Amino acid sequence: MKKILIIRLSSIGDIVLTTPVVRCLKTQSDCEIHYLTKPSNVPILEANPYISKIHVLKEDWSEIIQELKAENFDFIVDLHRNLRSLRIKLSLCKPSSTFKKCNFTKWKIVHLKCFTKHKLHVSHVVERYMETVKPLGITYDGKGLDYFIPEASRLRSTPADTCTVSGVEGQIPSHFLENEYIAIAVGSKHATKQLPVEKLLEICKNTNENFVLLGDNNDKQKAEIIVKSTENNVFNACGILNLNQSAAVVQHAKYLISGDTGLMHIAAALKKPVVSVWGSTVPEFGMYAYFPKGQEHLSKIVQVENLSCRPCSKLGYDECPKKHFNCMNQINTHELKI
Repeated sequence: MKKILIIRLSSIGDIVLTTPVVRCLKTQSDCEIHYLTKPSNVPILEANPYISKIHVLKEDWSEIIQELKAENFDFIVDLHRNLRSLRIKLSLCKPSSTFKKCNFTKWKIVHLKCFTKHKLHVSHVVERYMETVKPLGITYDGKGLDYFIPEASRLRSTPADTCTVSGVEGQIPSHFLENEYIAIAVGSKHATKQLPVEKLLEICKNTNENFVLLGDNNDKQKAEIIVKSTENNVFNACGILNLNQSAAVVQHAKYLISGDTGLMHIAAALKKPVVSVWGSTVPEFGMYAYFPKGQEHLSKIVQVENLSCRPCSKLGYDECPKKHFNCMNQINTHELKI
């Protein structure tokens, strides 16, 4: 049995987007799959049945190299393509393939703004990931992304007419269950990919819908402003759920409203409808929600068209470079519905 190492060190969305490679490798060839990533990303992969072993990047470089050498891999699939992954490949001296980042095309989209006029775009990252395993005779099966939620993180009903997530003290009111709420990803690594509080309030106020707000501790205060300004139809789960627990909340939602974030890709992996809101980045970078063939209708893209300053970055900024943040402030929240 061949032993194959996949390298993707970060981040949440990028790792979820590698799952078709993992699945297709396992189901189309007789191989044992190992995966190297950062410690914080292990929960994304820990329940994936196609992965035999997860290796964790260590501060002691020599230790991880020795650990990987001991496995005697037959092939390395580099889905990260940076200096660290290059160093690993050189150290292991095994056959390998590396995915294309298309950074020059992205540069042209950002700096020349020529993607709308000339229809310039980058092929989806899943397609580019799959290209790396073509030499092994592996092809995409059309089944989209995978996300496996560990049993301990799934939602459970309780006798007190509430719902809990295992290991979390906070309780979610029972009327949010059974597809009776909409999940909203409040935060993002970069502020220019987040909806402003005012826009979130427009979504949550004056409606019969219920909402669960998802994010980490950095988003908690922002979410609390929304809760205090609405009438008992919003639950703030920011900072009390880990990633797998947040995925469980998304799994039970009607749909997810999200910026260009990891939760957007998790929702697509769970085959949940997604309304993705694009600010400083654009879908033409090839990172939009990726659904199985025939289910592309589950993805709805909302963005402000014909802004001369969009996109301003391929990743995002801490604040709008132009100070007006029109790419998000001009979003029509009535469009954020399915």
